[in-house]
Amino acid sequence: MADLPPPTLRLRIDGSALAWNWRSLNAMSGSARAGAAVKANCYGLGVASCVPVLRDAGCADYFVAHWSEVPAVLDHVPASQVSVLHGPLNAEQAAYARATGVRPVIDSVFQARLWMQGGGGACDLMVDTGINRLGISPDEIGDPAVQALDVNVLMSHLACADEDSAVNARQLDAFRQVMPRVDHRKTSLANSAGIALGAEYHCNLTRPGLALYGGQPRAEFEGVIRQVATPEAVLLQTRTLRAGDTVGYNATFTATTDLKVGVVSLGYADGILRSWGGGHFAFGDIHLPILGKVSMDMIVIDLSNAPDLREGDWVTLPYDLQNAAQHTGLSQYELLTVLGHRFHR
Repeated sequence: MADLPPPTLRLRIDGSALAWNWRSLNAMSGSARAGAAVKANCYGLGVASCVPVLRDAGCADYFVAHWSEVPAVLDHVPASQVSVLHGPLNAEQAAYARATGVRPVIDSVFQARLWMQGGGGACDLMVDTGINRLGISPDEIGDPAVQALDVNVLMSHLACADEDSAVNARQLDAFRQVMPRVDHRKTSLANSAGIALGAEYHCNLTRPGLALYGGQPRAEFEGVIRQVATPEAVLLQTRTLRAGDTVGYNATFTATTDLKVGVVSLGYADGILRSWGGGHFAFGDIHLPILGKVSMDMIVIDLSNAPDLREGDWVTLPYDLQNAAQHTGLSQYELLTVLGHRFHR
Protein backbone atom coordinates (compact mmCIF):
# COMPACT_ATOMS: atom_id res chain seq x y z
CA MET A 1 0.00 0.00 0.00
CA ALA A 2 1.24 3.47 -0.84
CA ASP A 3 2.33 5.77 1.96
CA LEU A 4 -0.26 8.23 3.16
CA PRO A 5 0.27 11.82 2.02
CA PRO A 6 0.90 14.52 4.64
CA PRO A 7 -2.09 15.29 6.88
CA THR A 8 -4.27 18.37 6.54
CA LEU A 9 -4.99 18.66 10.26
CA ARG A 10 -2.79 18.04 13.25
CA LEU A 11 -2.82 18.36 16.99
CA ARG A 12 0.44 19.90 18.13
CA ILE A 13 1.41 18.46 21.52
CA ASP A 14 3.92 20.51 23.50
CA GLY A 15 5.85 17.79 25.32
CA SER A 16 7.90 20.29 27.29
CA ALA A 17 4.68 21.86 28.62
CA LEU A 18 3.29 18.44 29.55
CA ALA A 19 6.48 17.55 31.43
CA TRP A 20 6.44 20.96 33.13
CA ASN A 21 2.85 20.45 34.21
CA TRP A 22 3.56 17.04 35.76
CA ARG A 23 6.64 18.31 37.58
CA SER A 24 4.68 21.33 38.83
CA LEU A 25 1.84 19.14 40.09
CA ASN A 26 4.32 16.77 41.66
CA ALA A 27 5.91 19.70 43.49
CA MET A 28 2.49 20.99 44.56
CA SER A 29 1.76 17.51 45.94
CA GLY A 30 4.38 18.06 48.63
CA SER A 31 5.51 14.82 50.27
CA ALA A 32 3.09 12.86 48.08
CA ARG A 33 3.92 11.69 44.58
CA ALA A 34 1.88 12.73 41.56
CA GLY A 35 0.58 10.01 39.31
CA ALA A 36 -1.28 10.59 36.04
CA ALA A 37 -4.78 9.90 34.80
CA VAL A 38 -4.17 8.72 31.25
CA LYS A 39 -7.69 7.42 30.58
CA ALA A 40 -9.59 8.42 27.44
CA ASN A 41 -6.38 8.36 25.38
CA CYS A 42 -4.73 10.86 27.73
CA TYR A 43 -7.81 13.06 27.73
CA GLY A 44 -7.85 13.01 23.94
CA LEU A 45 -4.23 14.02 23.35
CA GLY A 46 -2.87 10.54 22.63
CA VAL A 47 -1.23 7.90 24.79
CA ALA A 48 1.69 7.53 22.40
CA SER A 49 2.33 11.27 22.53
CA CYS A 50 1.88 11.77 26.27
CA VAL A 51 2.77 8.69 28.30
CA PRO A 52 6.47 8.59 27.26
CA VAL A 53 6.76 12.26 28.22
CA LEU A 54 5.16 11.63 31.61
CA ARG A 55 7.35 8.57 32.16
CA ASP A 56 10.53 10.46 31.34
CA ALA A 57 9.45 13.33 33.60
CA GLY A 58 9.32 10.88 36.53
CA CYS A 59 5.72 9.67 36.73
CA ALA A 60 5.35 6.09 37.99
CA ASP A 61 1.58 5.66 38.54
CA TYR A 62 -0.95 5.60 35.70
CA PHE A 63 -4.73 5.31 35.78
CA VAL A 64 -7.01 4.19 32.95
CA ALA A 65 -10.75 3.62 33.07
CA HIS A 66 -11.43 0.77 30.61
CA TRP A 67 -9.65 -2.54 30.15
CA SER A 68 -9.41 -1.71 26.43
CA GLU A 69 -7.10 1.18 27.32
CA VAL A 70 -4.47 -1.05 28.92
CA PRO A 71 -2.47 -2.29 25.90
CA ALA A 72 -1.61 1.18 24.58
CA VAL A 73 -0.26 2.24 27.98
CA LEU A 74 1.72 -0.99 28.42
CA ASP A 75 3.63 -0.13 25.24
CA HIS A 76 5.39 2.54 27.33
CA VAL A 77 5.38 1.66 31.05
CA PRO A 78 5.49 -1.51 33.20
CA ALA A 79 2.20 -3.19 34.08
CA SER A 80 2.92 -2.80 37.79
CA GLN A 81 2.47 0.97 37.35
CA VAL A 82 -1.00 0.76 35.76
CA SER A 83 -4.38 0.71 37.56
CA VAL A 84 -7.77 0.11 35.91
CA LEU A 85 -10.39 2.27 37.56
CA HIS A 86 -13.50 0.38 36.43
CA GLY A 87 -12.35 -2.87 38.02
CA PRO A 88 -13.24 -6.44 37.01
CA LEU A 89 -16.85 -7.30 36.20
CA ASN A 90 -16.25 -10.89 35.11
CA ALA A 91 -13.72 -13.69 35.30
CA GLU A 92 -12.23 -12.76 31.91
CA GLN A 93 -11.32 -9.27 33.07
CA ALA A 94 -9.87 -10.60 36.33
CA ALA A 95 -7.80 -13.12 34.38
CA TYR A 96 -6.58 -10.37 32.06
CA ALA A 97 -5.41 -8.33 35.04
CA ARG A 98 -3.41 -11.27 36.36
CA ALA A 99 -2.00 -12.16 32.95
CA THR A 100 -0.79 -8.63 32.26
CA GLY A 101 0.12 -7.63 35.81
CA VAL A 102 -1.99 -4.46 35.90
CA ARG A 103 -3.92 -3.70 39.09
CA PRO A 104 -7.71 -3.66 39.12
CA VAL A 105 -9.35 -0.99 41.23
CA ILE A 106 -11.96 -2.84 43.26
CA ASP A 107 -15.15 -0.75 43.31
CA SER A 108 -17.73 -3.00 44.96
CA VAL A 109 -18.15 -6.00 47.22
CA PHE A 110 -19.13 -7.94 44.10
CA GLN A 111 -15.78 -7.11 42.50
CA ALA A 112 -13.92 -7.94 45.71
CA ARG A 113 -15.51 -11.40 45.81
CA LEU A 114 -14.85 -11.95 42.11
CA TRP A 115 -11.20 -10.96 42.52
CA MET A 116 -10.70 -13.19 45.53
CA GLN A 117 -12.48 -16.15 43.91
CA GLY A 118 -9.87 -16.10 41.19
CA GLY A 119 -7.01 -16.12 43.67
CA GLY A 120 -6.69 -12.46 44.63
CA GLY A 121 -3.47 -10.56 44.18
CA ALA A 122 -2.42 -6.95 44.32
CA CYS A 123 -5.22 -4.48 43.66
CA ASP A 124 -6.37 -0.98 44.54
CA LEU A 125 -9.58 -0.21 46.41
CA MET A 126 -11.98 2.67 45.74
CA VAL A 127 -14.13 3.88 48.63
CA ASP A 128 -17.05 6.19 47.96
CA THR A 129 -17.00 9.11 50.40
CA GLY A 130 -19.75 11.18 48.86
CA ILE A 131 -19.54 11.45 45.08
CA ASN A 132 -21.84 8.41 44.73
CA ARG A 133 -20.26 6.96 41.65
CA LEU A 134 -17.94 3.95 41.81
CA GLY A 135 -16.63 2.69 45.13
CA ILE A 136 -17.63 0.59 48.08
CA SER A 137 -19.48 2.42 50.83
CA PRO A 138 -17.68 2.87 54.17
CA ASP A 139 -20.11 0.49 55.87
CA GLU A 140 -18.98 -2.29 53.50
CA ILE A 141 -15.32 -2.09 54.58
CA GLY A 142 -15.81 -4.94 57.06
CA ASP A 143 -17.00 -7.42 54.44
CA PRO A 144 -14.70 -10.49 54.53
CA ALA A 145 -13.92 -10.24 50.81
CA VAL A 146 -12.86 -6.61 51.20
CA GLN A 147 -10.77 -7.38 54.27
CA ALA A 148 -9.01 -10.17 52.35
CA LEU A 149 -7.85 -7.87 49.55
CA ASP A 150 -4.16 -7.13 49.03
CA VAL A 151 -4.65 -3.36 48.68
CA ASN A 152 -1.84 -1.31 47.24
CA VAL A 153 -3.66 2.05 46.94
CA LEU A 154 -6.70 2.87 49.03
CA MET A 155 -8.43 5.71 47.19
CA SER A 156 -11.48 7.91 47.00
CA HIS A 157 -12.55 10.71 44.68
CA LEU A 158 -13.50 14.30 45.46
CA ALA A 159 -16.79 15.64 44.11
CA CYS A 160 -16.28 19.40 44.53
CA ALA A 161 -12.53 20.01 44.57
CA ASP A 162 -12.84 22.78 41.99
CA GLU A 163 -14.97 24.73 44.49
CA ASP A 164 -14.43 25.95 48.03
CA SER A 165 -17.13 23.60 49.26
CA ALA A 166 -17.81 22.05 52.65
CA VAL A 167 -18.19 18.77 50.78
CA ASN A 168 -14.40 18.57 50.46
CA ALA A 169 -13.80 18.53 54.19
CA ARG A 170 -16.61 16.03 54.73
CA GLN A 171 -15.10 13.68 52.18
CA LEU A 172 -11.63 14.04 53.70
CA ASP A 173 -13.01 13.22 57.14
CA ALA A 174 -14.90 10.20 55.80
CA PHE A 175 -11.77 8.94 54.04
CA ARG A 176 -9.67 9.34 57.18
CA GLN A 177 -12.19 7.26 59.11
CA VAL A 178 -11.88 4.46 56.55
CA MET A 179 -8.08 4.36 56.45
CA PRO A 180 -7.47 2.37 59.66
CA ARG A 181 -10.20 -0.13 58.83
CA VAL A 182 -8.49 -1.88 55.91
CA ASP A 183 -4.83 -2.77 55.33
CA HIS A 184 -3.20 -0.83 52.50
CA ARG A 185 0.18 0.48 51.38
CA LYS A 186 -0.71 3.95 50.05
CA THR A 187 -3.64 6.36 50.07
CA SER A 188 -4.91 8.66 47.31
CA LEU A 189 -7.69 11.26 47.32
CA ALA A 190 -6.75 14.35 45.31
CA ASN A 191 -7.38 14.86 41.61
CA SER A 192 -5.96 17.93 39.83
CA ALA A 193 -8.14 20.41 41.70
CA GLY A 194 -7.70 18.49 44.94
CA ILE A 195 -3.96 19.09 44.86
CA ALA A 196 -4.66 22.81 45.30
CA LEU A 197 -6.76 22.17 48.43
CA GLY A 198 -3.63 21.66 50.51
CA ALA A 199 -1.37 19.07 52.11
CA GLU A 200 -4.07 17.32 54.13
CA TYR A 201 -5.68 16.19 50.86
CA HIS A 202 -2.47 14.89 49.28
CA CYS A 203 -2.17 11.58 51.15
CA ASN A 204 0.61 9.48 49.55
CA LEU A 205 -0.36 9.73 45.90
CA THR A 206 -2.23 12.37 43.89
CA ARG A 207 -4.02 11.60 40.64
CA PRO A 208 -3.96 14.67 38.37
CA GLY A 209 -5.63 14.53 34.98
CA LEU A 210 -7.01 17.79 33.57
CA ALA A 211 -4.15 19.99 34.80
CA LEU A 212 -1.56 17.73 33.19
CA TYR A 213 -3.02 18.51 29.79
CA GLY A 214 -3.35 22.25 30.24
CA GLY A 215 -6.57 22.60 32.21
CA GLN A 216 -6.89 24.99 35.16
CA PRO A 217 -9.71 23.84 37.45
CA ARG A 218 -8.85 26.35 40.19
CA ALA A 219 -7.29 29.82 40.37
CA GLU A 220 -4.21 28.39 42.11
CA PHE A 221 -3.08 26.95 38.77
CA GLU A 222 -3.00 30.25 36.91
CA GLY A 223 0.56 31.03 35.85
CA VAL A 224 1.64 27.49 36.73
CA ILE A 225 -0.03 25.22 34.20
CA ARG A 226 0.97 25.55 30.56
CA GLN A 227 -1.06 24.89 27.42
CA VAL A 228 -0.26 21.48 25.92
CA ALA A 229 -2.52 20.98 22.88
CA THR A 230 -3.06 23.21 19.84
CA PRO A 231 -5.21 22.18 16.84
CA GLU A 232 -3.86 23.24 13.45
CA ALA A 233 -5.44 22.82 10.02
CA VAL A 234 -4.70 23.50 6.36
CA LEU A 235 -6.59 25.91 4.15
CA LEU A 236 -8.29 23.75 1.53
CA GLN A 237 -9.46 26.64 -0.61
CA THR A 238 -9.62 30.42 -0.70
CA ARG A 239 -12.34 32.39 -2.44
CA THR A 240 -13.78 35.89 -2.66
CA LEU A 241 -17.32 36.52 -1.49
CA ARG A 242 -19.35 39.33 -2.99
CA ALA A 243 -21.62 41.54 -0.94
CA GLY A 244 -24.79 39.57 -0.28
CA ASP A 245 -23.17 36.12 -0.51
CA THR A 246 -23.93 33.78 2.37
CA VAL A 247 -21.78 31.13 4.04
CA GLY A 248 -22.56 27.59 5.10
CA TYR A 249 -25.64 25.77 6.27
CA ASN A 250 -28.72 27.88 6.90
CA ALA A 251 -26.92 30.94 5.49
CA THR A 252 -26.26 32.34 8.95
CA PHE A 253 -23.54 34.72 7.70
CA THR A 254 -24.03 37.27 4.93
CA ALA A 255 -21.16 39.29 3.52
CA THR A 256 -21.77 43.04 3.56
CA THR A 257 -18.74 43.79 1.37
CA ASP A 258 -16.40 41.84 -0.87
CA LEU A 259 -14.48 39.49 1.38
CA LYS A 260 -11.66 36.97 1.02
CA VAL A 261 -12.36 33.76 2.94
CA GLY A 262 -10.72 30.37 3.43
CA VAL A 263 -12.07 26.88 3.99
CA VAL A 264 -10.30 25.03 6.81
CA SER A 265 -10.03 21.23 6.91
CA LEU A 266 -11.55 20.86 10.37
CA GLY A 267 -15.06 20.47 11.77
CA TYR A 268 -17.34 19.01 14.39
CA ALA A 269 -16.33 15.45 13.44
CA ASP A 270 -12.94 16.44 14.85
CA GLY A 271 -14.44 17.77 18.08
CA ILE A 272 -14.60 21.41 16.99
CA LEU A 273 -18.30 21.74 17.74
CA ARG A 274 -20.75 24.34 16.50
CA SER A 275 -20.39 26.18 19.79
CA TRP A 276 -17.12 27.53 18.34
CA GLY A 277 -19.19 29.76 16.05
CA GLY A 278 -18.21 33.38 16.55
CA GLY A 279 -14.70 32.39 17.53
CA HIS A 280 -11.57 32.71 15.46
CA PHE A 281 -8.53 30.94 14.08
CA ALA A 282 -5.13 32.57 14.04
CA PHE A 283 -2.12 33.00 11.78
CA GLY A 284 0.60 34.10 14.13
CA ASP A 285 -0.93 37.02 16.03
CA ILE A 286 -3.55 37.68 13.34
CA HIS A 287 -7.17 36.79 14.16
CA LEU A 288 -9.21 35.04 11.45
CA PRO A 289 -12.90 35.04 12.48
CA ILE A 290 -15.10 31.99 11.94
CA LEU A 291 -17.98 32.69 9.55
CA GLY A 292 -21.30 30.85 9.61
CA LYS A 293 -21.85 27.41 11.07
CA VAL A 294 -19.15 24.83 11.70
CA SER A 295 -19.62 21.89 9.32
CA MET A 296 -18.64 18.26 9.87
CA ASP A 297 -15.31 18.59 8.04
CA MET A 298 -14.97 22.27 7.17
CA ILE A 299 -14.98 25.73 8.72
CA VAL A 300 -15.01 28.98 6.74
CA ILE A 301 -12.84 31.80 8.08
CA ASP A 302 -12.39 35.45 7.23
CA LEU A 303 -8.98 36.13 5.64
CA SER A 304 -9.35 39.91 5.48
CA ASN A 305 -6.56 40.36 8.01
CA ALA A 306 -4.24 37.94 6.17
CA PRO A 307 -5.03 38.32 2.46
CA ASP A 308 -1.81 36.62 1.34
CA LEU A 309 -2.81 33.25 2.81
CA ARG A 310 -3.50 30.60 0.19
CA GLU A 311 -4.32 26.92 -0.23
CA GLY A 312 -1.97 24.68 1.74
CA ASP A 313 -1.14 27.25 4.44
CA TRP A 314 -1.65 26.24 8.06
CA VAL A 315 -3.78 28.13 10.56
CA THR A 316 -4.18 27.58 14.29
CA LEU A 317 -7.23 27.30 16.53
CA PRO A 318 -6.36 29.02 19.84
CA TYR A 319 -6.97 26.37 22.50
CA ASP A 320 -6.28 27.95 25.83
CA LEU A 321 -8.75 25.82 27.74
CA GLN A 322 -10.05 28.47 30.12
CA ASN A 323 -10.76 30.96 27.33
CA ALA A 324 -12.15 28.27 25.04
CA ALA A 325 -14.48 27.04 27.79
CA GLN A 326 -15.85 30.55 28.30
CA HIS A 327 -16.46 31.01 24.58
CA THR A 328 -17.98 27.60 23.77
CA GLY A 329 -19.81 26.79 27.00
CA LEU A 330 -18.02 23.43 27.07
CA SER A 331 -16.05 22.30 30.09
CA GLN A 332 -12.28 22.11 29.86
CA TYR A 333 -12.62 18.32 30.13
CA GLU A 334 -14.96 18.20 27.15
CA LEU A 335 -12.75 20.45 25.05
CA LEU A 336 -9.94 17.92 25.39
CA THR A 337 -11.78 14.61 25.21
CA VAL A 338 -13.95 15.45 22.18
CA LEU A 339 -10.89 15.98 19.96
CA GLY A 340 -11.25 13.48 17.14
CA HIS A 341 -9.12 10.68 15.80
CA ARG A 342 -8.36 12.35 12.45
CA PHE A 343 -5.80 14.68 13.97
CA HIS A 344 -2.19 13.77 13.30
CA ARG A 345 -0.71 13.84 16.79
